[in-house]
Amino acid sequence: MKLVRKDIEKDNAGQVTLVPEEPEDMWHTYNLVQVGDSLRASTIRKVQTESSTGSVGSNRVRTTLTLCVEAIDFDSQACQLRVKGTNIQENEYVKMGAYHTIELEPNRQFTLAKKQWDSVVLERIEQACDPAWSADVAAVVMQEGLAHVCLVTPSMTLTRAKVEVNIPRKRKGNCSQHDRALERFYEQVVQAIQRHINFEVVKCVLVASPGFVREQFCDYMFQQAVKTDNKVLLENRSKFLQVHASSGHKYSLKEALCDPTVASRLSDTKAAGEVKALDDFYKMLQHEPDRAFYGLKQVERANEALAIDTLLISDELFRHQDVATRSRYVRLVDSVKENAGTVRIFSSLHVSGEQLGQLTGVAAILRFPVPELSDQEDDSSSEED
Repeated sequence: MKLVRKDIEKDNAGQVTLVPEEPEDMWHTYNLVQVGDSLRASTIRKVQTESSTGSVGSNRVRTTLTLCVEAIDFDSQACQLRVKGTNIQENEYVKMGAYHTIELEPNRQFTLAKKQWDSVVLERIEQACDPAWSADVAAVVMQEGLAHVCLVTPSMTLTRAKVEVNIPRKRKGNCSQHDRALERFYEQVVQAIQRHINFEVVKCVLVASPGFVREQFCDYMFQQAVKTDNKVLLENRSKFLQVHASSGHKYSLKEALCDPTVASRLSDTKAAGEVKALDDFYKMLQHEPDRAFYGLKQVERANEALAIDTLLISDELFRHQDVATRSRYVRLVDSVKENAGTVRIFSSLHVSGEQLGQLTGVAAILRFPVPELSDQEDDSSSEED
């Protein structure tokens, strides 16, 4: 993302002009645009024209519109963002108050104006414009007959390909059908890797599976690469890292990212940091439950006691339509930072973010035990009973 201009007043009202440069920038933009904002961007409008003879025709014209945002739609797989709203600025083709949908495009600038720019949104702009936050991890999560090829960016886990092949069981004295099907499966996974992984960007490719599937697959892939003189795979052999996962489903990616060897290799990526923070929270919940809380009310009480060491919060909560609720989450984040706590904002498109979402989307690891909070929780649950 490229920051072209930033005009924000002391009362935090103002506007920002940005240029999305990569597909992932659309995800950042989705988290920046909120209902009630005004968005100015170039778009295409179908306009009806009447000729001197009275015949009516229509043609498409490119024009720049300013909309008051009413609805936002994001397609995570195609990384496309559509913003619907009413026109609030005079235009020769579109009446004031007329509805229009702008599809934001890469490498085409837009200007976003807000009445209130909060700290979470401004921090996201900083992250999006920092080139160090680019996608740098790929993963192949597999088991016999099933594989997912994923790209792990700082903001989301994108499933680029799903490979499914029916593998017959081995039979006594005849394994040929099984072996042929397995070879066909491996070949399709190799093709998916070559099609979807850009080795110029990716620093590391995780190959995760139960049992010996990953070893057998990697042996097959590099034997074929030698036979076919596939220079791309051979030159990037050192980037492939084999780790254990319980299955070939996407959710097993979290286990792979938790592996200590992977954590050390990916220590500079945001995704690994999120996974570690969530793992630490679960461990704390198991061994010292008085130092791990989730749910907004409990976490707010812990914050009032200045007890929060690490706050785990999903970015989904900052997209809440109700301004008062959204402001409540922003105040919590600001307060934890003021009290020297660490804030980890999880992407709801990451496997770790999905898991945090199941824990209400907000959780905290405390500096010291706060048993009164546990007692309050027990009292409230007994009252409900």
